Amino acid sequence: MADGALKGQTAVVTGGAGAIGGAIAAALAKDGAAVVIMGRKAESLEKMKAKILAQTPGARIECSPGDGMKPEDFIKAADMAVAIANRLDIVVATVGGGGFKPLLMQDVDGFRAELDYNIISTFIAIRYGATRMKNGGSIVAISSTAAGMPFPWLAAYCTAKGGVEHLVRTAADELSSLKIRVNAVRPGLTKSDSAAGMFENPDVLAHFLQLVPAGRGGEPEDIAQAVPYLAGPESSWTTG
Repeated sequence: MADGALKGQTAVVTGGAGAIGGAIAAALAKDGAAVVIMGRKAESLEKMKAKILAQTPGARIECSPGDGMKPEDFIKAADMAVAIANRLDIVVATVGGGGFKPLLMQDVDGFRAELDYNIISTFIAIRYGATRMKNGGSIVAISSTAAGMPFPWLAAYCTAKGGVEHLVRTAADELSSLKIRVNAVRPGLTKSDSAAGMFENPDVLAHFLQLVPAGRGGEPEDIAQAVPYLAGPESSWTTG
């Protein structure tokens, strides 16, 4: 997509201080969108804002501290985006993650927490973002290759991301009449805050790289580049 293709549009990125969320916000800003980044730590958001502005001087980046698991916090961020140009065009839900634990060591509370962290955070972004998209728009969730294939000790995470993808399909169907498209990006093993330990362990990394044809782990920018496409006019016939 050419720089400036999203000029005049506004976006909200949850988990905007994280490696993937920040890279997505930077990619959207580079293409001209005004971006509100949302995350739990105000200091981390400000650091990410400075990083993005260093890459794209003059970009419009606003920070909205809050928890992506709380509707009221997402609504605050979405309304901040609307206030920029009286519109909301793009919502990117990056909040999610999980940990390694054998299935027979899981308990109900821990399993449920991972489902909530991934599925409910995405639901909040879709539910309260869509009602502010008066002219249609694009919602992008971050899924995982774990949604489509099992991994040992990742039962909760695989189940959660599978749920995210079915939520995306269902939302795409229901919201199509509002001219809102809903899609997901499905990263493989990518360098991020939650995956840092895996990249530091050669044995663990080697096991996962056996499944990656490119022979390397992903960088946040590898994931980010898909989002402006899904947010922009080139993907106008792509949803679900």
